[in-house]
Amino acid sequence: MFTGIVQGTAELISIEEKTKFRTHVARLPEVMLDGLQPGASVAHNGCCLTVTQIDGDKVTFDLMQETLKLTNLGEMKVGDRVNVERAARFGDDIGGHSMSGHIMDTVVVSEVIASENNRQVWFQVPESLKKYIFTKGYIGIDGISLTIGEVKENRFCVNLIPETLERTNLSWRKVGDRINLEVDPQTQAIVDTVERVLADRDQ
Repeated sequence: MFTGIVQGTAELISIEEKTKFRTHVARLPEVMLDGLQPGASVAHNGCCLTVTQIDGDKVTFDLMQETLKLTNLGEMKVGDRVNVERAARFGDDIGGHSMSGHIMDTVVVSEVIASENNRQVWFQVPESLKKYIFTKGYIGIDGISLTIGEVKENRFCVNLIPETLERTNLSWRKVGDRINLEVDPQTQAIVDTVERVLADRDQ
């Protein structure tokens, strides 16, 4: 489980391509290295990945075909930076909201409105996910726990404070970029349950 409180960004320093498979080596921030072991879970842009090897601050992760298909990690190049968060531990503060690290789809940045102290980013949402997107609801954007600011037809926005911009990759995201999206698991469960109950009543 993750909280959506991104601990920083990590530079991809090596990528090995194989058939329907990728290996990433990322240089993790020092604050994330204490006690890190092979087998641990680290979210990259919100996608849960498993540590396979550690060499100082250089940490290796394998990406399967399903991960490459559903997320933006297959588009990453050497030198790119990803949002990173270690898995939550029992007793940790939940500063964001509970997130599974399982990306549902990607959304495309449709508009960026920048002002002196914040930034508003609009996303085009796939039709299949519209039912889970509510104003003031929780959303996971590239692994960042955010509150949905507004919903207009097939678009929604989030509002970003300077701290979020400094700590995450949303400071340099631009129109046309694909972003990993995880809807709030509780919202998904409620919507799906209501749909199922209503469908059963109609039978």
